Amino acid sequence: MADLPVFRARALTRTFQMGDVQIQALRGIDLDLYEGEFVVLLGASGSGKSTLLNILGGLDTATSGQVWYRDQELSHADESHLTRFRREHVGFVFQFYNLIPSLTALENVAIVTEIATSPMSPAEALALVGLDHRLDHFPSHLSGGEQQRVAIARAIAKNPAVLLCDEPTGALDSATGIRVLEVLQDVNQRLRTTTVVITHNAAISAMADRTIRLTDGRVSDISVNTHKCAPAELSW
Repeated sequence: MADLPVFRARALTRTFQMGDVQIQALRGIDLDLYEGEFVVLLGASGSGKSTLLNILGGLDTATSGQVWYRDQELSHADESHLTRFRREHVGFVFQFYNLIPSLTALENVAIVTEIATSPMSPAEALALVGLDHRLDHFPSHLSGGEQQRVAIARAIAKNPAVLLCDEPTGALDSATGIRVLEVLQDVNQRLRTTTVVITHNAAISAMADRTIRLTDGRVSDISVNTHKCAPAELSW
């Protein structure tokens, strides 16, 4: 691990106003994430996982507290700064693939590379996720697992320093989910991309360097995994 964390969060809170009710999604998060590590954010629905991920990725801002990406403070950044931060440094993978149905796999990935500063080629990104034989296929001709791998290729094609994944296997059966996790693990190891995976499935934490458990908007436990297993060895 590098001495300087990729992300530092201190006393992060996030409150949402729902009519007359305030919802506290985060209640004082302190967290460091390091270069090249694979981290699982584990917790039940409503524990604050997605809110934290969105703040780290510049999709949302905290109500209070501070968050840094390397030496950049994101806490008070304006939208143009956050847009540039997302474009240059962060790849996102969501539970639902968000592919454009009228574009091929290659074209779906190319959308990102056209606006990135130092991208890999779309074909190279698809080859990294094992889809070099599916370049000209449309999403409707791909399985759910293949569509998720296209989404991963799209996320990594701009060579991001950070890959943030929100329930990437949530819509998949266990066998397909394992294949997707294998791809994420391979990308993490090959590209040294700091990878954060949100899940409520505790079994997935067995493949992580660290597991950070969130409970009711707080970090309730951080554990280091000294004996990581391969995705195929997970007990779902």
